[in-house]
Amino acid sequence: MAAPLRGRLRALAAALGGCGLLLGSALAAGDERLYAAAMPALRALPPEAAHGLALRFAALGLLPPARPDGPALEVRVLGHRFCNPVGLAAGFDKHGEATDGLYKMGFGFVEIGTVTPQPQEGNPRPRVFRLEEDEAVINRYGFNSHGHAAVERRLRARQDAQLRLTRVGMPLGVNLGKNKSSTDAAADYVAGVRTLGPLADYLVVNVSSPNTPGLRDLQGKAELQDLLTKVLAARDALPCAHKPAVLVKISPDLTTQDKQDIASVVCELGVDGLIVSNTTVSRPSSLQSRQRSEPGGLSGKPLRELSTQTIRDMYSLTRGQVPIIGVGGVSSGQDALEKIRAGASLVQMYTALVYHGPPVVRAVKQELEELLKEQGFRNVMEAVGADHQS
Repeated sequence: MAAPLRGRLRALAAALGGCGLLLGSALAAGDERLYAAAMPALRALPPEAAHGLALRFAALGLLPPARPDGPALEVRVLGHRFCNPVGLAAGFDKHGEATDGLYKMGFGFVEIGTVTPQPQEGNPRPRVFRLEEDEAVINRYGFNSHGHAAVERRLRARQDAQLRLTRVGMPLGVNLGKNKSSTDAAADYVAGVRTLGPLADYLVVNVSSPNTPGLRDLQGKAELQDLLTKVLAARDALPCAHKPAVLVKISPDLTTQDKQDIASVVCELGVDGLIVSNTTVSRPSSLQSRQRSEPGGLSGKPLRELSTQTIRDMYSLTRGQVPIIGVGGVSSGQDALEKIRAGASLVQMYTALVYHGPPVVRAVKQELEELLKEQGFRNVMEAVGADHQS
């Protein structure tokens, strides 16, 4: 092995060890000052390596328990009670490896996945890029997944724990996708419903990732109607007593006609909810990072306004009758409340964790609670869709 390569490997090992020690200390202590020191060290690693390290520490359960949430943050939607409206978006724990540890961050719900029927590697690395100047991320993972069987084993092993969490207001979502090589998308999603549906409080039909060829075509009216008809029939046929809600995750890059068509299908079929939105393939002119031209889906702060407008549009098109989970650029209580007032009953975070670490969850909830009071809302549910009220 060449000397320079050996040197780089030793440096990487040292960085992992030092960063791991610092991150572990921060997690164990729950000290925001330690997090402030740990986050730059974590970001010194390649993005996918840093993500893996953070996930491993979460899986170890080192986080101290989050503080109890106030009653103003409670939401009842999708047939469940949520102790607070701030959830973890799909993509962080793709394979269901750290679910219990992630709840300790203070999330009101956790969504794992995307999970495909068969294991697949996803796209070649590097496939995730930090845009630090923009507090954004571009990813082109391509549904890397351990597959249904592996995730089913993990979820079944902790099924009793999840039942307890759900009872106290912390439901679990599972995000479903299709294999890249699949020739029958509906069969892939139906398989996910049958295998993982009994272990989830809600299921997400992800037809909006930009990183799987042809996936977004499933958002077309005829294709979506056919797919969701089969998915809902499979859900209704599950042998479990408490059947999961079914939601559809949509793109922020839709035309006006696309949005109208999706709203029509969702309302006609009785789909339980929408997740708005996935990442965008657009590139705002405001982006500063030299990574901005990388192919893939853009998330983080530059997505915030586009996703919030899509929430506003879908709430209006569905007349507020279809619950919405808002995601895209949430890093403050103000961001969360903007999405709630636009029509979201719940919100999700992911990219903010990359830049601010677990303390951002508590900060968002605390600011949200303060803003609700300032704006005259007794609770989150009173604020949902407030911008649409004349």
